[in-house]
Amino acid sequence: MKDESIDFETVYKKLKFTDEEVLNKIKEAYLFACHEHEGLKRLSGDDYITHPLHVTNILIDLNVDETTIISALLHEVLNNGKDATVELLKEKFGEDVSTIVNSISKINKLELMDETESSAIYLRKVLVGLATDPRVLYIKLADRLHNMRTNWAIKEEKQKDKARETMAVLVPIAHRLGINSIKSELEDICLRILKPDVYNDILEKLNKTTLELNDNLLEMKDSLSHLLLENGINHEIKGRVKSVYSIYNKLNNGKKWDQIYDILALRIFVEKETDCYTVIGLIHSKYRPVPKRFKDYIANPKENMYQSLHTTIFGADGEVYEVQVRTYEMDEIAEKGIASHWSYKEKGTKKVQAIMEQKLEMFRNIIEANSDENDGAFENAMNDNILGELIYVYTPKGDVIELPASATPIDFAYRIHSGVGDTTVGAIVNDNIVPLSHKLQNNDIVKVITNNNATPNIDWLSFVQTQQAKTKIKSYFSKKDREEYILKGKTILEKEIRKRKLSFNDIINDENINKLLKDLKLDNLDELYLSIGTLRYTAGYIINLTKDDKHNVDDILIEKIKPRSNKNLKDDIIVDGNSNIMYTLAKCCYPVKGNDIVGFITKGEGITVHKKDCPNIKDKEARLIKVEWNYSSENTYNSKINILVNDPNFLMDLITESTKEKIHITEIKNKDTENGTICTIMVKVKDLNELEHFKEKLSKFRNMKVMD
Repeated sequence: MKDESIDFETVYKKLKFTDEEVLNKIKEAYLFACHEHEGLKRLSGDDYITHPLHVTNILIDLNVDETTIISALLHEVLNNGKDATVELLKEKFGEDVSTIVNSISKINKLELMDETESSAIYLRKVLVGLATDPRVLYIKLADRLHNMRTNWAIKEEKQKDKARETMAVLVPIAHRLGINSIKSELEDICLRILKPDVYNDILEKLNKTTLELNDNLLEMKDSLSHLLLENGINHEIKGRVKSVYSIYNKLNNGKKWDQIYDILALRIFVEKETDCYTVIGLIHSKYRPVPKRFKDYIANPKENMYQSLHTTIFGADGEVYEVQVRTYEMDEIAEKGIASHWSYKEKGTKKVQAIMEQKLEMFRNIIEANSDENDGAFENAMNDNILGELIYVYTPKGDVIELPASATPIDFAYRIHSGVGDTTVGAIVNDNIVPLSHKLQNNDIVKVITNNNATPNIDWLSFVQTQQAKTKIKSYFSKKDREEYILKGKTILEKEIRKRKLSFNDIINDENINKLLKDLKLDNLDELYLSIGTLRYTAGYIINLTKDDKHNVDDILIEKIKPRSNKNLKDDIIVDGNSNIMYTLAKCCYPVKGNDIVGFITKGEGITVHKKDCPNIKDKEARLIKVEWNYSSENTYNSKINILVNDPNFLMDLITESTKEKIHITEIKNKDTENGTICTIMVKVKDLNELEHFKEKLSKFRNMKVMD
C-alpha cells in the first residue's frame, strides 16, 4: 500500500491566499524544506518532503493562516534536516514560525515510555505545556493523521503503540479544539489497529446493508430536498453512514445494534440561521420526530463553538434518521475547528484567536494545579474536567455553561467569575432553592446568590468538581494563611522586643529594615514577619541581626533550610549537614519541628536530639553537635503538655477541642497536688506552630491553665 502521491503544485493550487508576498514566503519555505530533506526517504519509500506536503494539505482544508502553512512545511527541518537551526528559521521566516517549529520538534521527540496510562498522561502534560501557541497543536494533529494513514510501513507493535498514544493524547485534544474531521478519522484508524476483529465485524455488518442503507439515504435526501425547495429554501444535503468508531463506542456502552438511532444521518446546509429553524419546522411537520432527541446548539452552542440543530425522525421507510441542520459557516467550525475563521475573517480575528486560546486554558489550569501531584491525581483531574461526561446548564439570561457531570452551583459560580465564586452564599436551580453541594443536571437554569461580605468556605473543597473552583478556593485560603502568619510574626517580634525592654521603633526603623531585608534577601517587611510567623527565623535572631550580633547569639534558633540540599532527604533531622545518621528525639524535653535543637553524642546510641534549653545537656558543650530540622519531611512528633485543672469535667472540653483542631491525644495522666490536679497529656503534632496553637486554644478554657 503506497502513500497517495502529492507534489507542491497540487498543494499550492489549493491555497486561498491572494497576497503575493505571502505566497512567495510559502514557496520559500517549501524550497528551504526541500533542501533540508534532500536525499532522505520515509519508511514507505517516498521522498521525505512528501510528509510535510501532506501535513500542509490537511491543514489547508482547515483554512488555517499563512503562519501555520509555513510552519507545517518546515515542521521537520530541525529534527530531520541538514543545517536548520531555530536562529536561522527566525531570521528567514520570523519569530512566530521559529517558535512553532521549535515546539513541534520538541513534541515529536516524545513518545509513550510504556503502555500504562501514566505514560500517556505524562506525554499529555508535556505536549500541552509546549503548545504555547494553539497552532502548534493543529500541526501536530495533522502530522499524526498523515503518519497514521501511512503506518503500514512500521512494525505491527509500533503501530499499536502509536494508536494507543493517539487515543490517549491527541484524540481528546482534537475533540476539545473542535476539529471533528481529524478526530473521527484518527478514531477509526486507531480502532482498526487496536481491535481489528471488532472493527471488521462492525464494517461487515455495515457492508451487508450498505447498498440498502445508501438507497434509503438517497430516497430520504430527495424527499427532504423536494420539501425544502417547495418552500423556497436554498440548501444542500449530504448523507452519511455513522463512522465505525462511533458505532463501536455506542455498542461498547451497552447499546444494541437496533438501538443505535443515528447510523443513518443527513446534514442540511442553509445560508441563514433563521432558515435552520424553518427547516426543522418543515421536517417535523412531515416526519414524526423521536421524542427527546431535539437539541438546539445554535441558541446554546457548545464551548468549542459547535453550533447546529439536531433532531431524529422516523422516515417513511421505517428507518430512523438523525438530521443536523446548520449554516455553511457553522459547518466549517464544526468540522475544522475555530481555526477555520483565523485567516479569512479579519474582522473577528482577535476574537477567534482569543477563543482558541481558551480551548487550551482548561488543560493548562489542570497541568498547573497538578504540577506537584502524581500521575494518578493528574489523570483524575483530566478525566473529571476534560475527558469525562459533560453537562450544559444555563444562566438566567440564557447563556450556556459547560461543566463536568456532578458539578455544583459553586463550580458554576467560579466558571462565571472568580469574584462570583468567592462571594456565593446560595443557589436557585429551576426556581428552587438548593444546597451549594447540589449536583447540577443537563439543562438546569442556575442562579447564584452573592454577598459582597461573604468569603469562600474550606468545606467547598469536599464537593466541588472543577479544577478551576478547587484552585481558586485553595488560593484564597493560602493567601489567608499567609496573612495570618504575617500577623503572627509581627506579634511574636513585638513580644520579644518588649521582653528585652527595647523600643519597637528603635528596632524596626527604616535603616534596620533595609539592613534585614538585604541580609536575609527578602523583598519587604511582610516577608520578614512571614519568616518569623512560619518559624523560619526567630524573633531573637532578627533582633540580634540589627545589632550585627550574628555569631554569639543563643537565639540563632532556626536556620534557613536550603531546599536544594535537603528536599530529597527522608530523615527528620540533618546532623551536621548529613542525613542517614542514627538519632533519637529526647524524651526528657520532647522537641518538635520548629524548636531550637542541638545534638548530644551518646556512645553506642548515635545522636540524641534535645531542645537547646534542655537542662539535661547544660554544661556538656564538648559532646554537642549541630543538628537541624529537615523541613521537607511531613512526620508528626510526640509532645507533652501539662495543664492545671480545677474542674472534674474538664476532660470533655479537652477531647472536644483536640477533635476540632485535629490533634491526636495518645496518653492522659492525672496527678493530684495541693494546687489542684495536674493533667499531663501526650499529643502528636506536625510542628511547633501547631503545638503552640493548640496550647493557646486550651488556655482559653476557664477550667484549664497551660503550664510552662
